[in-house]
Formats: sequence, structure tokens, C-alpha cells
Amino acid sequence: MQGSRILLIIGGGIAAYKTLTLIRDLKREGARVVPVLTRAAEEFVTPLSVAALAGEEVHRDLFDLTREAEMGHIQLSRDADLLVVAPATADLMAKMAGGHADDLASTLLMATDKPVLIAPAMNVRMWTHKATQRNLATLRSDGILIAGPDEGDMACGEFGPGRMVEPDALLDAIRSGLGPARPAPLRLGPDVAAKPMQGRHVIVTSGPTREPIDPVRYISNHSSGAQGAAIAAALRDLGARVSFITGPAQVSPPEGVEVIAVQTAEEMRAAVEAALPADAAVMAAAVADWKVANAADRKMKKNGSGMPVLEFAENPDILAWVSGLAQDRPALVIGFAAETHDVVANATAKRARKGCDWIVANDVSPESGTFGGAENTVTLISADGAEDWPRMGKDAVARRLAARIAEAL
Repeated sequence: MQGSRILLIIGGGIAAYKTLTLIRDLKREGARVVPVLTRAAEEFVTPLSVAALAGEEVHRDLFDLTREAEMGHIQLSRDADLLVVAPATADLMAKMAGGHADDLASTLLMATDKPVLIAPAMNVRMWTHKATQRNLATLRSDGILIAGPDEGDMACGEFGPGRMVEPDALLDAIRSGLGPARPAPLRLGPDVAAKPMQGRHVIVTSGPTREPIDPVRYISNHSSGAQGAAIAAALRDLGARVSFITGPAQVSPPEGVEVIAVQTAEEMRAAVEAALPADAAVMAAAVADWKVANAADRKMKKNGSGMPVLEFAENPDILAWVSGLAQDRPALVIGFAAETHDVVANATAKRARKGCDWIVANDVSPESGTFGGAENTVTLISADGAEDWPRMGKDAVARRLAARIAEAL
């Protein structure tokens, strides 16, 4: 984060007080923080306190004659490495989703070409309102990064989702939003800059597998493939050549990667073998553990003779197989552990059992909303122990993981 420039837009909510701690933490890590206050924010934190902590002038007015003669709002929005909106109120989110630009904050957000991270904060009923959820979906589809919100006690006395994430969690999200430290450009040709994964080949598996019962029925799971697709896109953006091996997912594969579509676990294993060698393998697919050994070659019919008996057999363990390769083993093999209970304990045991380098553990219990949802809460487990990551969008998880892979390689 050293030398990064953060444009911090502080919205009008009681959670604005948390930004004072955030500013101090960002400064401690070597970032430059340029603060912007909305009119409503000044009801909760003072321009003087924000300016003192940031060591920067506080920007408040769109119609500043001197600055706007020089197109100041354009310069502010373009000079930043990352725009952070905290707290992102329901009103600010609505302005962003609708493309409004009627004050300095909303104009900056419209004028920027840089990544934007928001930390929503509002009353639980405002958060769950259909309009807010529509706006949230729009912002996600526009590529806005989202941290939180948390669930807990509200200043208004209610309880539920809507609390702004704590400063340490938001700091983690900012680190992820900034991405990995980039090396100095190499002169590879006109206007071509080296990326940290340039020249690397990564295999990413994603989505569910489908194991046939008969030609029209199958066994599968609820994996949407969203996290795997996001990881493939993040590695592509860092310059990697990505072989993206995907089961029948709900999300479309990212552009700019080699897509290999499969159905069954056996097909996925064969595709992984064909894609080797690779520098890293990210096994994010939710592979079925079992297949139907006596799958019918024609549709099963109810004929009054009772229920059919399905015999099961184990599917190939792709993660253990890749981890145990004597030749062509990737330097870094990463597995995923989708657990419904004892997440860290089960994932730690899985890493030892499979022989992989890292395990990304996540809670996929129904109440977590991970399967089919836009956010994820993961723990990265390695030989160094377990590292909890804050809840964040799957795109942010992917960028953070891709940065760690680049660093490791």
C-alpha cells in the first residue's frame, strides 16, 4: 500500500466515525488519503478532524470557482489509485446506480476511471428494501467492489445486516482492491508493461460436475461457478495464461481465457491432465465425490416394480491426484474446501489428506448465502496456519487470491 493514493468519500451516517480510524491506519501503511465529505457527513465528523488525521485538504464543494476552472473534480477522480466510499449510504448507492452527479461526491464517482470500493451502512430495513437490493445488484454488475455490510446492533436500536464493516476489515478490502504491488515496467515493446503473472500458465477448475443417473437425470450440487470464474479473470488480468476447465456453471466464463467445458468428474480430470504442465493449479470446482455406477442408458420409467436401486462408486480425486504428481506437478496447488460446519478444522485436515499447498476454506451452509451468492467469507490455510479474510465480494476474493499466487510464484 506504500505510496498508494486513496480518494476517501465519507458519506452521511453514524458509521462515519469509523473513517477516522481508517484514515490513521491507511496513513500508517504509507498510503496518501485525500478526503471528500458530503454535506450530510459533516453532521457526524468535522472537516477539521478529518483534515488533521489525513494531513490533506478536505474537499467539500463541487462549485469551487478556482478548482473547477481547472476541472478539479476530474483531476481528483483520476489521480487516485482507488476510490473508497465509507459509509456508503442508501442515497449514495442510489446515486451511483442511477448515474447521478449532483454534488462533488457523486460527480467524482461518475468522472473516475479507477476502481471503486464501497462500504455500505444503513438501517436494516433500508438495506433489505427492494430498491437498495436492486441498486446493489446494479453496482455489482458495474464492477463496483463491495465490503460488507456486517450484521449486528444498529444505532437506531434494531438488529440485522447494515452495519459498516470495521476499519480493519475495510483496510483488508482496500488492500485487495489495490491489487498486488506491480513491478517496474519492462521494455518489451511500445507501451507494453510486464504483469506479475506474465509468462505463467495457471489451470483453474470451476463450477459443479454432473454425474448421470440416466440420459435425463443427474446428480450435482449448488455451485454457481462464480468464484472460479472470478479467479480465472483475476489471474488473466495479472498476465497469466489461464486454462479454465468448467463444469455446467450458472455464470458465463470470462473472456480472454482458454475455456474447456466438461460435465463429469472423469471428464474434468482428463481435461486437467491435458492442460498440464502448469505453474499453478487452482481447483475451485465443486467436484462430485460419487458417481452412479449403474447409470441407465435410457430414461428410467415408473413401471410399478418399485424404486430403482442406485449403486455408487467413487469419482477420481482430482486435487489429490494433481498434488501427488511426480512429474508435471504445478509449483503451487490450491484446493477449495466447501464446508457446512467446523470449516477450519475440516479444511485443515483436507489439506493434509490431499497433499496440496493451500486450501481456501469457505462456509457453504444455507444461511451463508455463498452458493449462488455474490459474496464469500474464506480462510486461507497453508503450512503457516489459517488466515481469516473478511467477507467480501467474490471478485475481491479472487483478486486477493491472485495477488497471493503471483507473490508465491
